[in-house]
Amino acid sequence: MEQRRLGDRSVSAIGLGTMSFGGIFGPTDEAASLACLDAAADAGISHFDTADIYGMGVSERIIGKWGLRDIHLATKCGIVNGPPRTVRNDEAYIRQCLEASLRRLGREHVDLYYIHRRQPEVPVEDLAGTMGRLVEEGKIGGYGLSEVAPSTLRRAHTEHPVAAVQNEFSLWTRLPQLGLIRACKELGVAFVAFSPLGRGMFGREPLTRDFRAGIDFRDSNPRFTEPNFSANLAAIAPFRALCAERGWTVPGAALAWVLAQGDHIIPIPGTRSAEHLRDWRVADLDAADIAEIERLLPAGFAHGDRYGDHQMGFVERYC
Repeated sequence: MEQRRLGDRSVSAIGLGTMSFGGIFGPTDEAASLACLDAAADAGISHFDTADIYGMGVSERIIGKWGLRDIHLATKCGIVNGPPRTVRNDEAYIRQCLEASLRRLGREHVDLYYIHRRQPEVPVEDLAGTMGRLVEEGKIGGYGLSEVAPSTLRRAHTEHPVAAVQNEFSLWTRLPQLGLIRACKELGVAFVAFSPLGRGMFGREPLTRDFRAGIDFRDSNPRFTEPNFSANLAAIAPFRALCAERGWTVPGAALAWVLAQGDHIIPIPGTRSAEHLRDWRVADLDAADIAEIERLLPAGFAHGDRYGDHQMGFVERYC
């Protein structure tokens, strides 16, 4: 698999996001998650992404049980489960969370440690200082920020170099193109794109609206509620037809488009199914293909916001 730079390491150009191991998209089980991890490693994926809040430690414990050491591993802290859900970026809390994550992961060190959401009351320079001390102590290889604005990145990077920024980015979520992807490029920071397949909207088959209320968070997400859901299916249908015509998998074409937006971009599609990994075969796109995809799915085509108001807390907005 193609390699891209993340901090001081080269990693697979596509990583694996493991949020679904914690059950946020519906029921899962440990055996299926372990099989998915095995299949990902066999496919050449070397960058694995988790967080303490994914299943309240479930995802980290599964990765710890899996135990493969020769990977680049990222985890996150900062979101405090509610009610009400809030965030903390103070040093004492970050250190507490890191030690708990390391115990679940069965490690003494993690390659990349993200602040999952920024706490506005804590100056980002103080936060960067905390993360820099963890790097110096050998607890983490580097640190990252998630769902931040370009200005936050620049301030943090001045205090202590940032290894990666993780924000949502896909064919139907283009906000990072309004400055953040460029800022990462200028600073030599990897941009890690989560939900590059639109939370399943760019999966092998069109989704049906059978999300389990109270379990699958898409059930209350604006893009997956009616009338937006049907409108989005209709908008994406011509792209699906193009993929069928060209012999691409839908996920493979969507991932190829993300990868083509910059050589410092690393998408981390998520799945709990080893079978789905086969659909991630990256399509070979040329400039004409990219232009046609963007004609069919222009920036801003999606119906509905990517989060509801109840999900937007502590997500930094810009532009």
